[in-house]
Amino acid sequence: MFEKNSKSHVILFALVLSVVCSLLITGAATGLKARQQENMDLDKKANLLRAAGLLDAGQKPGKETINALYDQRIEEVVVDRQGKVIETQEAGSMHLYFVHARDTGQRRDLNNISGYIVPINTRGLWGKIQGYLAFENDGQTVSGFSVFSHSETPGLGGEIESAWFRKNFKGKKILNSQDKFVSIGIAKGKAGDLPKDEQENYVDGISGATLTGRYLSEGIKNTLMKYEGVSVTFRQKQLKTKADDPDHG
Repeated sequence: MFEKNSKSHVILFALVLSVVCSLLITGAATGLKARQQENMDLDKKANLLRAAGLLDAGQKPGKETINALYDQRIEEVVVDRQGKVIETQEAGSMHLYFVHARDTGQRRDLNNISGYIVPINTRGLWGKIQGYLAFENDGQTVSGFSVFSHSETPGLGGEIESAWFRKNFKGKKILNSQDKFVSIGIAKGKAGDLPKDEQENYVDGISGATLTGRYLSEGIKNTLMKYEGVSVTFRQKQLKTKADDPDHG
């Protein structure tokens, strides 16, 4: 009888312990969810600022600094395929980030927009590559690149988030020598080994990561083709909103 009761007590104790542990884990996960989302949002803001050249690669400021700088210099807007700023999302609309030269309150003044940032979300070799590609306000010159999420192999494709690779993009052009859109490509080797008239449109590749480079090149090109209307408005210095469109009722 004693042995039977002992076994029952052990089983009961194990069940109670399992339930208590499950409740604690569930409570911790629920409690941490908001914190995790906050950290993800903060990381995205930091990467937007790095792409825009407003934060150095190795700089790790606090939450207050990141949020303040983001609020002062970055503005998230929605645009249509023609590059017009719209107030609400609609079919085919896209997110875009304006980089303001200074915080003047003139948020849609083209003279105060020093550039814009396009979100990159494309396939990689092992999963999604997410980042930001920033442009000067001439609508063709890249000012920065950052990656905030990827599943590429460390030391190989994972080099896409390294400082040397990201610096590759600065100053590159999405137009060729004939002013035709060609995007930015990742070379299989050194961009300097390509014909001279192609060098401005390519960055140095990553040794041993040809597929990662190919997927990223394709993803960047597909994304920039969708945002070409935005780039054209900056090239023509004619940033518009739907309210400016006489055909918009």
